[in-house]
Amino acid sequence: MTIGKRTKAIREGVDREKSYPIAEAVKLVKDRAKAKFDETIEIAMNLGVDPTHADQMVRGVVTLPNGSGRTLRVGVFARGAKADEAKAAGADVVGAEDLVEKVSKGEIDFDRCIATPDLMPLVGRLGKASFSEDKLVENIKAFADAVQKAKPAGAKGHYINRVAISSTMGPGVKVEIPSLFGTGAAH
Repeated sequence: MTIGKRTKAIREGVDREKSYPIAEAVKLVKDRAKAKFDETIEIAMNLGVDPTHADQMVRGVVTLPNGSGRTLRVGVFARGAKADEAKAAGADVVGAEDLVEKVSKGEIDFDRCIATPDLMPLVGRLGKASFSEDKLVENIKAFADAVQKAKPAGAKGHYINRVAISSTMGPGVKVEIPSLFGTGAAH
């Protein structure tokens, strides 16, 4: 497989084997978010759970600390009966792949969003690359804290095994797990 000049350039300076403190990881990702659109910053976490066991499902909601501060419009990523329930509950925007497509084009007409588990692979995103590094770090730490607090009782051994962040078009950057929680936090 041939790697293009652009890909080589954005990968330069990122050691794909090294884990970076969260602030440094965010800086590396932001510095490489050079697409002609506002790239999304994404997080991937490898958890030590077996989701086929009912007592090891990870669920939760987190309010990211850097909201807009105005009346909140709620978007729900759901389909079928769950979409109908969301509309009945007063969600401002409801959709599945169609909503993901709108958001990816920059049409975000909601302030907070939730998603049904089946749509999480399409939605698991934290914020846009235009956020300041400090705001991205705060959002990522809040997300990691919510995941930590949602640790199922049935989960044994290490819970958060690996964490990486990336921009839409950028390379993945591994994150030092302790840097997400301050010093000495258990994971």
